[in-house]
Amino acid sequence: MNNQDLPRWATAFVMPLLNLLSALLVTALVIHLLGESPTESLAILVNSAVVNPEGLSYTLFYASTFVFTGLAVSIAMQAGLFNIGAEGQMYLGGLGLTLAMLAFDGALPAWALIPLGVLGAALFGALWAFLPGYLQAKRGSHVVVTTIMFNFIAASLMNFVIVKYMIPDGEQNPASRVFAAAAELPRLNQWFPVLGETPLNISFFLAIIALAVYGVMTTRSAWGFKVRATGLNKHAAHYAGIRISKMVIVVMLISGALAGLGAVNSVMGSTHYLSLNFVGGAGFIGIAIALMGRQHPVGIFLSALLFGALTQGGFDLSLEKQNIPPETVILIQGLIILFCGAMENLYAPAIARLLKLKK
Repeated sequence: MNNQDLPRWATAFVMPLLNLLSALLVTALVIHLLGESPTESLAILVNSAVVNPEGLSYTLFYASTFVFTGLAVSIAMQAGLFNIGAEGQMYLGGLGLTLAMLAFDGALPAWALIPLGVLGAALFGALWAFLPGYLQAKRGSHVVVTTIMFNFIAASLMNFVIVKYMIPDGEQNPASRVFAAAAELPRLNQWFPVLGETPLNISFFLAIIALAVYGVMTTRSAWGFKVRATGLNKHAAHYAGIRISKMVIVVMLISGALAGLGAVNSVMGSTHYLSLNFVGGAGFIGIAIALMGRQHPVGIFLSALLFGALTQGGFDLSLEKQNIPPETVILIQGLIILFCGAMENLYAPAIARLLKLKK
């Protein structure tokens, strides 16, 4: 029995779980070497990110952004593309959203302004992904290389635009002006006071809707079948009548739009202005979420929750345990990427042998 012959439950659940536990085990060893108790540190992290209602609210807030970046990477993977540019695409999505808000937040009501901001974020994110998709489809340039380059271009472009054109007169903070109140997404603590004063907002529900649409489109539609066929074997897909170049461009446009939508939660739902580095690595976290979630909507959601909990719990952990630096969260994220990405089949031979013995 080889890796491809493993049952679905083994590849979709058991292997990711074992990989996650391996990453946490290495993290526990590092925490022990830092002079702290791994079990006590884990208890602090879980209590801060899950048990405490306000902490759980922050976990869901971070997860809302991570769902979109995870979906952005996942839809590209379905077509055999490795989009590493979600960071830059989310950055440009924030710019598109902000331009719409700065232009119309004084004239339009919330019911028109919020959809306009969402559209602006998706449009700018898609446009930023278009050129790497076009270069891959028409010129053979590898999308991994071009999307990495576009991340750096996006960061430089945003630095120029914000500093040159968006800082209000007399201000020193490299950020745009604050949006009008009509441009703020409604927060869930208005209906659930137990969540506390946190930025969790209705973009959480937008993320759930996006997951559902992604699941239906990729697994229950003819278009989704074509996407997966392209990812599995481009030559066979071509002979089946699928236009590979068109598929690559369309998928990259969708991927960029999803990454751009990640800015809605951060900008319209939290800060209410555009600032430098607001993305905060969410685009790269999307890669880990797509790998760990196996591009499945349920897996993506659970992975986003995990990384949201790590982000929230890591803040409190570094505050309560002085020997554990905030960068420990980055270490955990890197280990998860290592075990769920480069070493994702580490336990496959052992699982295959166990299943063979049971027969």
